[in-house]
Amino acid sequence: MSAPLDPEIPGTAHDAPGLDRAVRGTHPGTPGPLPEVSGTPGTHPDASGTHPATPSVTAQWRRLDPRTLLVHCGWMAAPLGSLALTALATGGRITTGAWFTLAAIAASFAVVTTIGLIRWARTEFRVALPRSADGTGEGAVGGGHGHPALTLDVRSGLLTRRLRSVPLHRIRTVDLTASPLHRLLGVTVLRAGTAGSGDGRSELSLEALAAPEAERLRAELLAYADAEAVANDPEVARISWRWLRYAPLTFWVVGGVFVVAGSAYRVLDGIGIEAWKLGFVQRAFAEFGASALWLTVPAALLVILALGSVGALALYVENWWNYCLEWTDSRTLRVRRGLFTTRSVTIERARLRGVLLREPLLLRAGGGALVRAVAGGLGNREENRKRSGLLPPAPRPEALRVAGGALRSPFPGSTSPAALAPHPRVALRRRRVRGLLWAVLPGTAVLAGLGAVFTPVLLHCAWIYAVVATAVVLWLARDAYRNLGHGVDGPYLVARSGTFSRDTLALQREAIAAWTFSTSPFSRRAGLVTLTAAVAAGEDGYRIPDLAAAEAPGFAAAAAPGILEEFLTHPGTPAHLPEQRLP
Repeated sequence: MSAPLDPEIPGTAHDAPGLDRAVRGTHPGTPGPLPEVSGTPGTHPDASGTHPATPSVTAQWRRLDPRTLLVHCGWMAAPLGSLALTALATGGRITTGAWFTLAAIAASFAVVTTIGLIRWARTEFRVALPRSADGTGEGAVGGGHGHPALTLDVRSGLLTRRLRSVPLHRIRTVDLTASPLHRLLGVTVLRAGTAGSGDGRSELSLEALAAPEAERLRAELLAYADAEAVANDPEVARISWRWLRYAPLTFWVVGGVFVVAGSAYRVLDGIGIEAWKLGFVQRAFAEFGASALWLTVPAALLVILALGSVGALALYVENWWNYCLEWTDSRTLRVRRGLFTTRSVTIERARLRGVLLREPLLLRAGGGALVRAVAGGLGNREENRKRSGLLPPAPRPEALRVAGGALRSPFPGSTSPAALAPHPRVALRRRRVRGLLWAVLPGTAVLAGLGAVFTPVLLHCAWIYAVVATAVVLWLARDAYRNLGHGVDGPYLVARSGTFSRDTLALQREAIAAWTFSTSPFSRRAGLVTLTAAVAAGEDGYRIPDLAAAEAPGFAAAAAPGILEEFLTHPGTPAHLPEQRLP
């Protein structure tokens, strides 16, 4: 028999062959329900005298929904779809290679189904008290609230049985995700993340559970949250379809068209169809080239913008359908959204380190913004980008209100303009020089070279491009410089930068773990330094570019005391070197 599992280590796993025992009652050897903790049955009294609900303790192991087997077969949609497209493109003729593909799909289906059946039969979970040394099942008290240390237990494996146990008071996030296939089958995926599951290795995942059962289990896992009344309105924001006008003011209005076109080309190329040789494609290009370009080019741009706008609207609706941001209790913030793929993300207040107000260029021009959370426990960078959204593109006043609701305090600059310190004037010169070197000069040189070799028309294009691009670069450089700013607002470090996406960060000063000072030969000559605040949340580090090198150390020390003091020297104060004793 393996060593007993330590419930205090989240994500701990042990090989436990034949681990089939259930938690018993107070009398060893006698099956029965677990004893209730003092107070109202099923509740635990808190300091306020109320009785928040606790998870239902059960000794019964529960299995995943049998429809999990159908979810595992979802991979067959892509190859079967490719075969169908091939049959349509070839007039219904199925080649020998296609029959071999069908045979491979059938064999893979049998293997995947068998593996899925074994996995479903050998995966079980429960919420229970850990067994004590005397075998009574009454575990230690944990969580800091006087509650028994209930654990979520998940065991799986065929030859080697694996038991993972996580105390409920260590669970930080409980997310429910359902793809279109999951929703069609009425199931969802539950993921429980602990304080140390930022990289996903300590995360417990149950795929798939029936949607009602997943909701009940989620309520059980989050029942350790404080049940004290929320001071403010628990509902921070809800979807307003008037915000749809901001959907086209994003990258996807243009970039999405080319992404979809590239994906379609790859699919056709993968099934042996050359898109450029299709009759209607060749006719379209022939008619496009034969028409007046001063008419067809603007018309093509309008078509791209129209298609991109429709795609952006569809993507907005799919991502933010039924959106709701609310405090489920005094320390749990929850985001619910999604039409085909539903997502429900919970963020513990203790893990919420700040808020990022993001204003992309087009969205800012339309008076909109979006909000992201700076929080730990949301996975790696890719997962964090998917799960940290608190508000879709919406009016900027609404974004400021939502940011304040997430922080439980006014967002810096929401009531009055934020008093941010400006950056040195040399930072403007750097942006102008970089824009001219990387945007204006290369394009002008290429057009001028082509004009000298092929046609003088390109020489005129070169000087027109140089004039227009220079004006745009100077304007963008000015805008980028005006957006630079940094300061301290109560418990928050505030930093703002960017022009293509103006980002305003409100970060808890106590969350800053370290500072990084970055320079290049050019920035050192200009007397500038880039300051990066390292934090165990969000993107892990947040930059404040182009500060004055003489002021950066003092600002960093004032923003996060206790990190840099021992490395700083003050004018007129002799430096004290540590004493060294010779052997």
